[in-house]
Amino acid sequence: MYKTGYCFFTAAVFSIFIQSCSAPKKVQTASEPPAAIITSPTPVDNTKTDALLEKLLTSNSQYFSQVIANKKQWNVQVIYTQIDRGANGIPALKNYYYNVNPANYFYPASTVKFPVSILALQRLNELKDKGIDRNTTMITEAATPMQTAVFNDPATPDGRPTIAQYIKKILMVSDNDAYNRLYEFLGQDYINNELHKRGYEDVQLLHRLQISLPQEENRKTNPVRFLDTAGNVLYQQPMQVAHAQYVLRNDSMGKAYIQGGSLINGPMDFSLKNRISLEDLHNILISLVFPNKVPGKQRFNLSEADREFLFKYMSQLPTESTYPPYSDDTARYNAAGGKYFIFGGEEKGIYPKHLRIFNKTGGAYGQLLDVAYVVDYAKKVEFFLSAVIYCNSDGVLNDDKYDYDTIGRPFLKNLGQVIYDYESQRTKKHLPDFSEFLFYYDKE
Repeated sequence: MYKTGYCFFTAAVFSIFIQSCSAPKKVQTASEPPAAIITSPTPVDNTKTDALLEKLLTSNSQYFSQVIANKKQWNVQVIYTQIDRGANGIPALKNYYYNVNPANYFYPASTVKFPVSILALQRLNELKDKGIDRNTTMITEAATPMQTAVFNDPATPDGRPTIAQYIKKILMVSDNDAYNRLYEFLGQDYINNELHKRGYEDVQLLHRLQISLPQEENRKTNPVRFLDTAGNVLYQQPMQVAHAQYVLRNDSMGKAYIQGGSLINGPMDFSLKNRISLEDLHNILISLVFPNKVPGKQRFNLSEADREFLFKYMSQLPTESTYPPYSDDTARYNAAGGKYFIFGGEEKGIYPKHLRIFNKTGGAYGQLLDVAYVVDYAKKVEFFLSAVIYCNSDGVLNDDKYDYDTIGRPFLKNLGQVIYDYESQRTKKHLPDFSEFLFYYDKE
């Protein structure tokens, strides 16, 4: 049964120490064994690779020979989860990895918007006694000269800015300002504490996106007010200042970078930028799709309506959107722009209605990522797939010369297609019921 859509008419070295201990030089006798040489243990390589994914890549060398040859340089990481349903419909999950190591830093770019969107809905549930929800008008004010205010949203029918509208913008077109408004509503401490509580202890989400602000300014959030339809204040939140201190990091990327128009030789420091591992992103998505398949502490405090809302707009294409009116500007917003697996984010081509991808992509500093739950209603195919690749062959950051079109998107497109084809041929005893993931979209 199809669910009705929601229409919201609303105005972040290892150091190896080798120690040798030897006895003073003397003539050894038969009763004196040679002095032992004591060394520190060899560092453990925590990289995970499973035979299945390796075989799928190597057997499709026409697509992946370059990737396999450069997997370390390009920091390629892939996680694929098979889903097998029982007779009762309950899913059994099995993960497969390729070159996955959380110690290998990558900049997560816009994928951080996904957990923050979840947390925004969770926070609203914590404040429901104030009479506010995702459709309540949220006014964002400015408390410092570097902050900006929002009093209206021209992308809504009545001009009202809301959490719902910000999440729509994030999930359909990865709007940076919309993310910043959720970041400001939640605050740095809430975001990181809530993710750490759920076992994602290495996460550090530390800044707004697209705008460059000092570290201390990113600790501060704008004041916000939620108003009822008559303009009365339902809930008011003053500027928050984050005080948490995080584990010092030594994350860096590249061999050089552009800063202030000058080339700086040496890696660019990312130790104060956002950090979240591919495995954490993958598991957060699983916890949203199948909350009963993760431990209780990993589940977010969401209603079923919250989950359906997220599912709808993770899968809705910009060309299907009425508000925001992305469907009116197809030159800027193409159907598959946010779908890297299988479609490669290409501007042209047909996006079949029976195939839906519930995902969040990211791309910045040469990183390209996709974290997705892929569903084919007709073939009864479903699987999770997450991947990241560093497409920056010259090693220089901020030069706007990245290999997104020649390395990144083709890799993600072909990876998605290979896994999809494999899943289409894989025998399953029990087929899934996708009624939970069927929606009427704004424009059918």
